[in-house]
Amino acid sequence: MSGPAPRVLLRGLTGLAVAGAAHAAVNARLLRRPPADPPEVTRPVTVVVPVRDEEAQVGGCLAAVLASRGVPRLRVVVVDDGSTDGTADVVGSVEDPRVRLVTAPPPPAGWLGKPHACWVGARTMTEDGVLVFVDADVRLTPDAVAAAVWLLDAHGLDLVSPWPRPVAGTLAERLVQPLSPWLWMTTLPLRAAERSPRPSLTAANGQFLALTRRGYLRARGHAAVRDEVVEDVALARAVKRSGGRAVPAAGAALAECRMYDGWAAMRAGYGKSLWASVGGSPAAGVAAAAVLTAVGVVPALAALRGSRAGLAGYLAGVAGRAVSAAATGGRVWPDALAHPLSLLALDVLLAGSVAGHRRGTLTWRGRVLGG
Repeated sequence: MSGPAPRVLLRGLTGLAVAGAAHAAVNARLLRRPPADPPEVTRPVTVVVPVRDEEAQVGGCLAAVLASRGVPRLRVVVVDDGSTDGTADVVGSVEDPRVRLVTAPPPPAGWLGKPHACWVGARTMTEDGVLVFVDADVRLTPDAVAAAVWLLDAHGLDLVSPWPRPVAGTLAERLVQPLSPWLWMTTLPLRAAERSPRPSLTAANGQFLALTRRGYLRARGHAAVRDEVVEDVALARAVKRSGGRAVPAAGAALAECRMYDGWAAMRAGYGKSLWASVGGSPAAGVAAAAVLTAVGVVPALAALRGSRAGLAGYLAGVAGRAVSAAATGGRVWPDALAHPLSLLALDVLLAGSVAGHRRGTLTWRGRVLGG
C-alpha cells in the first residue's frame, strides 16, 4: 500500500489483528475448564439426541453417551425427526433401559425441525435436574456429562456450551472448521459475557449443550427459538434474556465432532445457516465477513509486497488462530499459517448461503428452509 491513507488503513487493520490475538490469549487463560475427575452427579440427567437420517452416526453417539461415568440417574431420549433411513432401527437395537426412542410429529407451523425435536425431547423430563443436548455426530468421553454438570454448578450457570474438539479430515475442513471457536475467542470478552445480562454477549455450540432444567424452562426452551436457523446461539441468548447465565467452555477433553466430510458437505451445511450466523440477517453477516476479511487478508497481501506493518498484521492473525486452536483442541501448525485462506473460504461459503437465502432455495435433510 502506498500513500498516507492506505498506510493508515493498513496500520489500523494490523492494530485490530494484534488486539484480536491479545484478546484470544486473555480468553485462553479465562476459559472455564472442566475438572479432570468430576464428582458424581446426584441429580437426574436427561440427554436429548435429535436425529434425522443419522443411521451412520447415532449408534456411535449412543455408545459414547451410555459409557458415561458418574451419572447414575442418566436417561437418554433419542428424538427421531422424520428419518427416512434406518436410524430408528439402529436406536431400537440398543438394549439398554436408559434409552428411549421418541418419534417427533411433523414440526408445527412456525417451527424448524431441530428446535422442535429438541423441545419434544426436553419435555419428556419431568424431574428437576439437568438437560443435555448432543448431536449425533458428537462423541463424548466417559466423563463429559458429569464434567458439564460440574461446570454448571461450580460457576452458577444456567447454560454451558463445552466446545467439542473440531475433527477435520480434508484440507477444506482444516481451513474452515476452526474459524467458529476462533471468532468468539478473539471477539467475546468471556468473563464480562458471563456476568453481563446482554443477550448479544454469548456464544454456544448446539453439538453439546448442558442446561439446568429450571433455566431452560424459565427461558421457554426451544419454544423461544422455534424458527431460528442458528438455534444454539439463540437459545443461549434466550437464557440470558430470562435472567440466566450462559457461556462457552473448554470442551476438547470432553467431546469431539466431525461436522462435515469435505467441501460439498460443508457448502450444504453452512449454506443453511451461515447467512444468519451474525446478527440474524444476511446484511449483518456480510458486514462482519467484510471486516474479518479486511483484518485477516489485507495485511497478508501487504506483507507479500514487503510491508513490515502488513507482516506484523499477518503474524498477529496467525498468532490469534494458533492460540484459539490450542485452547479449543484444534490443529495449530501449520494450519494457523493459512488463516487468510481460511477467511476467503468462509467468504465463499457465506456468499453461497446468502444467495440461497435470497432465492429461497436453502434446504437441509430434505426440508426446504425458505428464504
